[in-house]
Amino acid sequence: MTTATDALDDDRWVPAGFTRDRLTTNGTTLSVLHGGRTGGPVIVLLHGWPQTGRAWRHVMGPLAQRYTVVVPDLRGAGDSDRPLEGYRKIDQADDVRGVLEALGLAGPSVVVGHDIGGMVALAWAARYPDEVAALVTLDVVLPGLGLEEAMDVARGGMWHFGFFMQPGIPEMLFDGHELEFFTATFTALSNPGTFDEADLAWHAAAYRGRDRLRGGFSQYHDLLTDGADNRAMLARGPLTMPVLAVGGAGRVAEEVGRELAPHTNRLTSRVAPTGHFVAEEAPEWLLAALDDLSAQLTTP
Repeated sequence: MTTATDALDDDRWVPAGFTRDRLTTNGTTLSVLHGGRTGGPVIVLLHGWPQTGRAWRHVMGPLAQRYTVVVPDLRGAGDSDRPLEGYRKIDQADDVRGVLEALGLAGPSVVVGHDIGGMVALAWAARYPDEVAALVTLDVVLPGLGLEEAMDVARGGMWHFGFFMQPGIPEMLFDGHELEFFTATFTALSNPGTFDEADLAWHAAAYRGRDRLRGGFSQYHDLLTDGADNRAMLARGPLTMPVLAVGGAGRVAEEVGRELAPHTNRLTSRVAPTGHFVAEEAPEWLLAALDDLSAQLTTP
């Protein structure tokens, strides 16, 4: 039986041809996988919470056939450092921009973000539009564009946002209950059979203990500031790159694209045949959607 500790040390999930480096960037150090087609267009895959770059394991190999693929663990997650500060999404966009510069890959990239990673991706596209060839958001309600309303528990909003924003409290309560939390959350938000016992053990190990939990929950502390940042940046004008907004089944599917529609003239909205974890529940569907998007990259 795979234990949580064994799962965290097991890197056999990484597709052939990828290299893992730890790169210092923007005052922190990130663990980054990179590989794929040398000289190909760059695609950056930004995971959500409570996950790591492992979330992309089913699509990294196929994407590597035509892209140079960059998969960081965001600050606070996986094998990346867990600093006390710097979790504003625009700060984390600067983290990843520094990674690309260190790898010699600076320039326009396709940026794909799931959940929290989608928030980072939007901040990157809004502040540095010339650096984002296309923006893809997967099952995320975005700060400043509907998230605050979705967080309003008094009007039926999602309770966990406000709870996770409280410094120190969530990690105190979840410490020692990581596997229970992952089992309940991942199975409730995904199609049956998506995550087996080894997957759940791996994720529990990646966030085991108060310090790792703190790094993860830190992603939530700046959400209101992130919303103000997004509103200010998007007020300068609409996004000019192609934008693909994907929602899984449920609340996000009802809102997919609506929040971004006023801020881009090149929006495609799609509902995936999945729950929350699009890249793991339906990797072939996602790859086909990204292929459709690539056709727009040469179309002004």
